[in-house]
Amino acid sequence: MADRHIYPDSPELRARWGNFVWTEANAAKAKEIVARYPEGRQRSASMPLLDLAQRQVGAETNTQGWLPIPVMEYVANYLDMPIIRVVEVATFYTMYNLVPVGKFHVQVCGTTPCMLRGSDDLISVCKAKKMPTGSVSEDGLWTFTEVECMGNCSSAPMVQINDDNYEDLTVERFEGILDALARGESPKTGTQEPGRHTVEPAGALSNLTAMVNENHDYRGEW
Repeated sequence: MADRHIYPDSPELRARWGNFVWTEANAAKAKEIVARYPEGRQRSASMPLLDLAQRQVGAETNTQGWLPIPVMEYVANYLDMPIIRVVEVATFYTMYNLVPVGKFHVQVCGTTPCMLRGSDDLISVCKAKKMPTGSVSEDGLWTFTEVECMGNCSSAPMVQINDDNYEDLTVERFEGILDALARGESPKTGTQEPGRHTVEPAGALSNLTAMVNENHDYRGEW
């Protein structure tokens, strides 16, 4: 499962990230985020601001992004809160990367439903492609993590890559997705089962025949 540890602090890390500040666009976003919270509760913005900071790091490094200690310190200072409180949030939620990751962070669910449906084979694909755990592949593209349940049991096995889920995977489908990403393409997200829209029973009776706009009534009219 995911190994959670903070990347070691060092002079080199400080030299690279010690001067981290919001970009102009993210400064506006951060101000908007903090304004959502009642007066005196601004520290509750630590989660979305950590996500924003991680995405800014990702944009600068052409990766999914991660949270160096100086960046977490910046968020703590921005919210006028102790750094340990920010670190507690970042280390608790696995959506935050505590060490450098590749352009594509491949998180394979290995919990029982996915395991029974073939997640071990998907993990073997990652190993065959030499995706390292807890570090970045030589080409800068991949980081692999085996994770706990991500809530897609009915369409197992599933993998999350950066912000996208890929479900109903087979070895062949998974390899196709990885190859497409490596080529700079955007493969279909969600279920990979032909004819399946979301998580309705695959191949079973269903009254779902098409995706309907939520603004339509039951007759499909406005």
